[in-house]
This record gives sequence, C-alpha cells and structure tokens, in this order.
Amino acid sequence: MAKVLVVDDEPNILLSLEFLMEQAGFEVVTAEDGEQALEQVNSASPDLLLLDISLPGMSGFDVLERLRGQEATAQLPIIMLTAHGRDVEREKGMALGADDYITKPFSTQSLVEKVKALLTEEQP
Repeated sequence: MAKVLVVDDEPNILLSLEFLMEQAGFEVVTAEDGEQALEQVNSASPDLLLLDISLPGMSGFDVLERLRGQEATAQLPIIMLTAHGRDVEREKGMALGADDYITKPFSTQSLVEKVKALLTEEQP
C-alpha cells in the first residue's frame, strides 16, 4: 500500500485529505508544518507528498526546495496543494521541482487520479 504524507496547517483540510486518501486506498501520515513534514519524510518514508504552501514557520516552498536538494528525496513525487493560485506562485512551485500544482478548491476525484498517476509512474 502506497503511503501519502499530507501536509497542511488547517485541521479541517488535513482531516478531509486524510479521509480522502484513506478512502482511495492509501496509507496516510500527516504533518501540520514544514518541520514536521521533513521529520515525517525521514521517519515514515512516504511515497508521495501533498504539500500546502502556507505553513507556519517553514513554507511549503522551503520544504519542497529542501527535499529536492537531498539525493534521497530528489525524486519523491510532490503535489503542491494550495490556495495560492497566482501564476508566479505556480511557476515558482514547478521551478522548485513540484510534480503538480493544484489550487484550492479542487476536485477530489481529480486529486485522487493525479496521486494514483504519479504513484504509477514511480513503479519500476
């Protein structure tokens, strides 16, 4: 079973995404800020991240940049999932190495399909 790390500082969104991913058949771990996200990547070894940008302390952009800079996580699929929908933010996320950039509100079915597609690409 693939493991998805959901990172969001809004408890309701975190719970909703956790439920959505579990219903789609994934094991789910969560984090509420950037530091916790990096800890969970190291301890839980997720197969994919759903990463918000607006996090307390370290932003999602900082987390993305840090993970892409490490050999062990450079290829980890990461979907930015954020309310920041301006082109400059999307371009920054993609330039830093995000695999996809989805703005809230979003289609839950579309999100599940994108997660499954990215995880399928990772299979040898």
